[in-house]
Amino acid sequence: MLLQTVRPNIVQAIRAFRVEDLMQTAQDTGQHFLYANLGNAQTKQDVLETIAESFLFPPHFGKNFDALYDCMTDLVHKAGPQPGFIVVLEQIPDNPRFDREAREQLLDVFRDAADFWAERKIPFRCFYSFL
Repeated sequence: MLLQTVRPNIVQAIRAFRVEDLMQTAQDTGQHFLYANLGNAQTKQDVLETIAESFLFPPHFGKNFDALYDCMTDLVHKAGPQPGFIVVLEQIPDNPRFDREAREQLLDVFRDAADFWAERKIPFRCFYSFL
């Protein structure tokens, strides 16, 4: 299995993994595959809007990091049993309008989501790359 050596609840750089392989692994294991290409995003709002559209968040999504966490955790948890998640955030912006602090805040949301799902014994692996 592709993710045999990857901890079940982690946020890490995509490195040697290919998006197509991660998507296939999610399909083979019955896990949710969530993908967002952030290559056109320039600001925090752009990033959040792209994630919301890509992950099919509800229209009332608040477009802030707290709302992102809620959508990645409580909202999904209340929907019933979950098989696990493979999340890919590709080409996270690296510019003055979405600086290092903003990138770390974004990744912290996904780290917190990984912890949330770890407490429930549900795999949550998030892979990312920077633009």
